[in-house]
Amino acid sequence: MQHQTSVTWLKGAAALLVGFGLISLPGAHPSTSGLAHIMMDLAFWPLDASPSGDPPQARLLWAIGSGIIAGWGVMIWMVTSRVYARDPALGRPIILTAVITWFVIDSTGSVLAGAPMNVLYNCGFLLLFVIPLRRPAEVVHG
Repeated sequence: MQHQTSVTWLKGAAALLVGFGLISLPGAHPSTSGLAHIMMDLAFWPLDASPSGDPPQARLLWAIGSGIIAGWGVMIWMVTSRVYARDPALGRPIILTAVITWFVIDSTGSVLAGAPMNVLYNCGFLLLFVIPLRRPAEVVHG
């Protein structure tokens, strides 16, 4: 994959993270938490509409998690644009270390919480970032 293609790909993946954070935010309020319940039902397979009536603590975690995910997406966009695009040798390990750290902790927590299906969904997000960074890139000048 050419370097400019990987930059574009990473920006798209970062935008998806921001979007995922934004669509998760309504889970913080009972009257708008329908999509959050669907997402939880997918994580706590099988689909049986069992997660409902979130306590305030869960709604707070939706709010916090939504902000963290959207903020992380913005950060990856900026690191991609301002660091990786100009110096892939510096930007690549920054992004990869963050993504792998997220994957290991989120996936381990998902299994511990009884939602191993979430690991499969995490693999999709992981691939969005690992594919364009799988090999060190060189910036072609000229």
